[in-house]
Amino acid sequence: MIINLPDTTTRDINKRLLKERDEGGAVALGRVLTLLIDAGTHDPEDAIDAANDASREHPCRVIVLAKDSHDRTSSLDAQIRLGGDAGASEVIVLRPSGAIDRHLDTLVMPLLLPDAPIVTWWPYEIPDVPSEHPLGRMAQRRITDSTQCRKPSAELRKLSKVYADGDTDLAWTRATLWRGLIAATLDQPPYEPVRKAVVTGESTHPSVDLMAAWLAESLRCPVEIERLADAPAITQVRLERASGDIVLDRPDGKTAALRQPDQPEHRIALPIRQLRECLAEELRRLDPDEVYGDVLQKGLARIDT
Repeated sequence: MIINLPDTTTRDINKRLLKERDEGGAVALGRVLTLLIDAGTHDPEDAIDAANDASREHPCRVIVLAKDSHDRTSSLDAQIRLGGDAGASEVIVLRPSGAIDRHLDTLVMPLLLPDAPIVTWWPYEIPDVPSEHPLGRMAQRRITDSTQCRKPSAELRKLSKVYADGDTDLAWTRATLWRGLIAATLDQPPYEPVRKAVVTGESTHPSVDLMAAWLAESLRCPVEIERLADAPAITQVRLERASGDIVLDRPDGKTAALRQPDQPEHRIALPIRQLRECLAEELRRLDPDEVYGDVLQKGLARIDT
């Protein structure tokens, strides 16, 4: 169900939500959080689709801010999506124009769920200081996505200087399975120090930088990055040890081969993670990701861009 509310107010939006709940029971009450999506002037549909999929694991109220790029008088157009058009959530799309879009926090406050955590997600443009952005200040968690930036590596360096507890980036989440496999491998004998690590991947993909930074911070060894044009994200991690190299290789972006000294090769399904998977993972935790904070602030400084 999609309900369009042109030239409206947040009070009218709330009244319509109550009406739908009372008359049709279309709006469930078991929401665990409010997800704020600031799409800027971009088309928000991909972000809404990802939020709808993630909401099946985390029922929530999704408030989407999609600014009107046209210069016109102050007004607010809105759309309410319920039922099959909203997954297990309720989606409120706000399209402010004029002076209204300069006060986003005031705009969304009447629509927040009472006593529920708030997560803010910027799927496209990243604010200069996420924790100081009007929508970031009210959130327990702040999610950015440096893969959408023109210069992802530079954006990560910028984020490292303004990091605050609660910040995270989906480029970090996209490398979760790689980190888990590498950590599990190093937990097996022989327990030798890693002399050097090499991360290979797409030349501008920020997950490559964060993977290298994680290895540098965790292993305290030299880490090199080999950048390839048109590679599918991270393609290989090689750890050099005295007894031989550990190599996790995924050249096709789908299946990885794990090679270790004196062991048969293991084939592992390791597809490139989709946006909805990464968002669902980040919504599972509302506490600060301390490992990400250390990697961003300290690990990046240990590698050459």
